Amino acid sequence: MTKAMGIDFMLKGLAILALSLSLVACSSKPELPAAGPPSDAEPPHYLVGAGDSLTIFVWRNAELSTGVTVRPDGRISVPLIEDLYVAGKTSSAVAREIEQELGKFIQDPFVTVIVGGFVGPFTQQVRVVGEATQPLSIPYRANMTMLDAMIAVGGVTEFAEGNDTTIVRVVDGEQQEFRARVDDLIKDGDITANVALLPGDIIIIPESIF
Repeated sequence: MTKAMGIDFMLKGLAILALSLSLVACSSKPELPAAGPPSDAEPPHYLVGAGDSLTIFVWRNAELSTGVTVRPDGRISVPLIEDLYVAGKTSSAVAREIEQELGKFIQDPFVTVIVGGFVGPFTQQVRVVGEATQPLSIPYRANMTMLDAMIAVGGVTEFAEGNDTTIVRVVDGEQQEFRARVDDLIKDGDITANVALLPGDIIIIPESIF
């Protein structure tokens, strides 16, 4: 055996070893059960996040009514209120806080806050990274599944190893990893591979070794 052949043999052996270790690591991750039918249960209220647009209506005070975008620091500025932290709060909670602040200047203000844009805080987003056609942070929607996420990012690239996809999820304050079979879902139509997603999930789609 020549030196060149020996090096080539060694490289192939290392590649096979790496693939074997990858498959072992992947198989050690539990899989989530298939998503069930959409639930009729009332979903949690939407939480405001940086980048969301807010329409603030102050009844009988048109000069105080305005539209603002939540700044990257999670705060807004509106007439008579310079800085108000709103990220991670419901629109109703934001309205009540604005009423409290405006109450220092006008009598019995009544405020309604309407949310648009729908970016939400990071804890309410599903982030798709790696070999997605268009990696994105997606605002979580009630009953959201892996199929919904794949539609949003346009599927996976030709270099993706979709069946080795990892879902990173925080459960009871601890980070856990689950295996997802994205190729089976979007290429073979295997509905058992369509799993339910939760707010804050991170979907990592790896590149194929070969």
